[in-house]
Amino acid sequence: MPRQGGTGHAHGTVPVAHAVNTTDPDHELAALNALLARSPTDAESLLPLLQHVQRQFGYVSTGAMRVIAQAFNLSRAEVYGVVSFYGDLREAPVGTHVVQLCMAEACQAVGARTLATHAEQALGVRLGESTADGLVHLEAAYCFGNCALGPSMRIGDHVYGGVDADGLDAEVRALTSGTSARAMRDALSERPMISVDPRAASVLRVYVPNDSAARSIGADQVAEAIARLRPDLEIVRNGSRGAYFLEPLIEVDSADGRVGFGNITAAHVPDLFGATGLPGRDHPRSLGLADDVPWLRQQQRITFARVGLIDPLSLSEYRATGGWRGLERALRMSPQAIVNEVKGSGLRGRGGAAFPAGIKWQTVHDTQSVTKYIVCNADEGDSGTFADRLLMDADPFQLLEGMTIAALAVGATRGFIYLRSEYPHTMEITARALQLARDAGMLGPSLMGSPHRFDITLRIGGGAYICGEETALLESLEGKRGVVRAKPPLPALSGLFGQPTVVNNVLTLAAVTSVLANGATLYAGVGRDRSTGTMPFQLGGNVLRGGLVEVPFGLTLRELVQNFGGGTYSTRPMKAIQVGGPLGAYLPESQWDTPLDYESFAAVGAMLGHGGVVVFDDTVDMGVQAQFAMEFCAHESCGKCTPCRIGSTRGAEVIGRIRRGESSRANWQLLEELCETMELGSLCALGGLTPMPVRSVMTHFPGDLLSPAPVRARDEVLL
Repeated sequence: MPRQGGTGHAHGTVPVAHAVNTTDPDHELAALNALLARSPTDAESLLPLLQHVQRQFGYVSTGAMRVIAQAFNLSRAEVYGVVSFYGDLREAPVGTHVVQLCMAEACQAVGARTLATHAEQALGVRLGESTADGLVHLEAAYCFGNCALGPSMRIGDHVYGGVDADGLDAEVRALTSGTSARAMRDALSERPMISVDPRAASVLRVYVPNDSAARSIGADQVAEAIARLRPDLEIVRNGSRGAYFLEPLIEVDSADGRVGFGNITAAHVPDLFGATGLPGRDHPRSLGLADDVPWLRQQQRITFARVGLIDPLSLSEYRATGGWRGLERALRMSPQAIVNEVKGSGLRGRGGAAFPAGIKWQTVHDTQSVTKYIVCNADEGDSGTFADRLLMDADPFQLLEGMTIAALAVGATRGFIYLRSEYPHTMEITARALQLARDAGMLGPSLMGSPHRFDITLRIGGGAYICGEETALLESLEGKRGVVRAKPPLPALSGLFGQPTVVNNVLTLAAVTSVLANGATLYAGVGRDRSTGTMPFQLGGNVLRGGLVEVPFGLTLRELVQNFGGGTYSTRPMKAIQVGGPLGAYLPESQWDTPLDYESFAAVGAMLGHGGVVVFDDTVDMGVQAQFAMEFCAHESCGKCTPCRIGSTRGAEVIGRIRRGESSRANWQLLEELCETMELGSLCALGGLTPMPVRSVMTHFPGDLLSPAPVRARDEVLL
């Protein structure tokens, strides 16, 4: 059953979206020298420069590497090592248009493998190949943060949600015929509307989401249609409320509040806005007051309290809704008092490891150094997760405020946001937010008129999942291959460029603003045991009502998926739920009553991770998912440690033999030993946690793994 189709038109710059493909060496050399003339040549500038070359020429040639190596005083081998490591950087040109299909677990749960097979047949190529005419290059990608609206596709800076075979064919025809990008086929599934009070409403403004996911299914086309039809209206491009099953969710002001209209396409605009009046709660497509939609009303939003309500780039709206209160209070406190507040809140890192944020800050605070850094890990690459992207799309100033509070606490003067390249629209939003904050004195040499200084630089990743690991991320920021560092030393003691560094993810830093604004006691009073505060859970995959649900820790997984998610999108029974991304366990029905907190999940051999929840119905083959876990690790390993690099490759092979019925008992034992070796011997969580989903299949779904099933050759090239 296809979801609503649409198109998003972002204007960020990403490596896969190239405009020029030239074989003229003189033109390339001249352009490269002009670029180098205005580019710094310190270590941290190498990857951004290579990305710029990629965007301009479509690849980084051998000649370009030679010139860049000389400019940066590096060997050609060092530059080649960086180019060859990152998936976004290409050593040779590919097709004019790069079509990427998301093959991560959330999209697999709703038919991504079938869509990939169709794309290969329609284009006459395999994943990773270009068509004979050189117009289209087809390849797999792993998560665009559109997990509630899969299957997803990306072409350049355009992200498409709810893609089916017809929509893919239509877009490819547009590419090959030279016409401009156009909207996907409208495959809207009608959903029952909520009964509302038919009183008329007086509308002041119309809100159309500017969030990446909403744009992927047609929000831009809706905004354009309203603007053409009713130029008298004020259209506010707010962020999404995270109710992706209702997107595009249009809202209009009324005397009683904002009235919502769900699943709106451009075709609905004449009916909604064509009359002299404006639609109210009596309209057939009305959801009533948006704040009263049960799915939203039953949440307890703290970190995401503003998302969907304000213009993300309005400093005045941010302040009017409580923004900067935490920073203003922090400016009146001593650094140790700020650290104490964070420790007192019990806030734990929301990136997966759940390490107490205040302890990390205390370590950096106590370490003596002239230079310290704040690094925001926004390399959100786990399938099923999109909370970082949603917050940065809808409330970017909250992240900047949290990073600035962290800087005051530990004495840092410079920060970095490391954002994944798969989020082109988020790049644009974040860059604009940074400039607005600087212009307003919220960043720079004098924070809010105080003697404190702090500024933030936005850096874009290169398409390497491993750079979500904090030490690999630091290596990448230093212009190197994203290879994991051995610990100790910890980044808090010797991090970026060898200096004490706070590395937190987006949700952790954003939560700090509430801790400082409202006090540690209030925050610590929410949640369960050592899991304090709220957690933004992200419902994706085969789920009826996908989106972001922020609730206190302690709700059970079953309550989350059934009460908020509404079961499967396909209406078939649920079979497994993966929590915590590609390294998380697949939980069977017997474990769905586990409370959603860190200790309860650890007790059943699972983890919460970043809060991603991917639902699978009973058509899933768990043997395929176990093999995919090993293949994904093999593909994304940085290669530094043998257990991860070799163990995952051998693990995928062993699972393949088990599935073919080859010496199943002996290979089963070998797989158990490989999992143990990877878990105990790997340097980081990629190799150490990949056994978790595999073991969960071995324990809870052994029949899927043991049942002989032919593995199609194309499965081997998904990675």
